[in-house]
Amino acid sequence: MAADTSIASGVAGRYASALFDLANESSALDAIAQDLQSLKTLLNESDDLAELVRSPLYSRDQQAAAIDAVLGAAGVQELTKRFIGVVIQNRRLFMLADIIDAYSALLASHRGEMSAEVISASPLSDAQVAALRGTLADALRRDVNLDASVDETLLGGLVVRVGSRMIDSSLRTKLDNMKLAMKGVG
Repeated sequence: MAADTSIASGVAGRYASALFDLANESSALDAIAQDLQSLKTLLNESDDLAELVRSPLYSRDQQAAAIDAVLGAAGVQELTKRFIGVVIQNRRLFMLADIIDAYSALLASHRGEMSAEVISASPLSDAQVAALRGTLADALRRDVNLDASVDETLLGGLVVRVGSRMIDSSLRTKLDNMKLAMKGVG
């Protein structure tokens, strides 16, 4: 099995590992990754689709019919369609987002890349993203994929998560730490 077992733990990881192996045998790793990212975007943008995926109230046939229509409109690979069909038949559609994340992690590991989650108080410019990617790549000695998001409650600074490591240089955390220190003085 080509998939990394530490990444492919749990039920979602096992499904992702199986899909990764099938995609690798078919030389379709990138095409399947694109399909899955498109599907994840659709899940994030459509409350109705997210409800269909998460809710146990819909039967397998209802889920299969709806998802088949979505996948057909999205123009995904046949392997992706068959795989999602198996997920539906096994009543694991509620795990789809986790399966997609696990597949992405397997693909990044296969490519020798690491993923980093960056949370900032305001959107980062392209130059800032490139500089941060370069700094992380130098520090980690690997290619780094950045997943940038915005949390206005940070007030300023960044929170960077790479694997199990977290670097929190946000102004909110610094103020919280000062508040705790001041409580201890009095």
